[in-house]
Amino acid sequence: MSRHLTAGVDPGASTVKVAIFRSNAGQDAELLASRVQRIRRRDVAQVVRATFDEACAEAGCTDRDFDYIASTGDGDSVGFRTGHFYSMTTHARGALQLCKSARAALDIGALHARGLRMNDVGRVLSHRMTSQCASGSGQFLENIARYLGVPLEDVGALSRQAGTPEKVSSICAVLAETDVINMVSRGIAAPDILKGIHLSIAGRLVQLLRSVGAAGTVVVTGGLSRDEGMVAAIDEVLAEEKNKKKKQHADVTLLAHADGILAGAMGAALLGAYRVQQLAERQAG
Repeated sequence: MSRHLTAGVDPGASTVKVAIFRSNAGQDAELLASRVQRIRRRDVAQVVRATFDEACAEAGCTDRDFDYIASTGDGDSVGFRTGHFYSMTTHARGALQLCKSARAALDIGALHARGLRMNDVGRVLSHRMTSQCASGSGQFLENIARYLGVPLEDVGALSRQAGTPEKVSSICAVLAETDVINMVSRGIAAPDILKGIHLSIAGRLVQLLRSVGAAGTVVVTGGLSRDEGMVAAIDEVLAEEKNKKKKQHADVTLLAHADGILAGAMGAALLGAYRVQQLAERQAG
């Protein structure tokens, strides 16, 4: 069975992710190159093209070398794609690539969060997503960081320095931002505000995991997988839940992989390889 060169392109609300693989129908996969680029109010299609070209330069290939270029997320901005896969499916497959024993994923993106439960080949068995207006997304956290004058890359470390975190109670992003403004006027320190926000979001994310029946290792994907404060807050909520013992829940262990933000792009590339192999087998038969 031949090895195929495939790419996954995942344009999200705030970043574009690209992953290039050489694999055998999605198996024995070798990651040749990857790129993550913030959009920053630029034309998305231009960012997609530039990010893809950078990844190709790293992998030493051009468009003509690919057997399949798969898009996920905002696929319409990938004008050179071969085909498209739904992001729920690609994140599940990408999470499985990051951890073979994982049977669930927690995708925390800029506009929403999603809990996924999958089988050993990445097929989604159950899923649940937050609403776009909820104060449980990366965009909401980025807005708060901007208001506090904190660089986004420092949010996680600052959150972990909190002494007395102040939780945000509202599930409405607009009202939650008003709560934060009031906290600042009361002199609440930025680390305590950020940790409180992390804990508030974490409570909703744990509910997502419980609603899909997650158990065992859960891979954190999406942009907030890189936020150490967010991951620590989810762990804290899980620990509190376990200590209360009010309701019996399956044990969950979070895995925040360094490539978690690439999960969608990785899954798209690997699913592309599987599709190429399927088409070849049909033609041969």
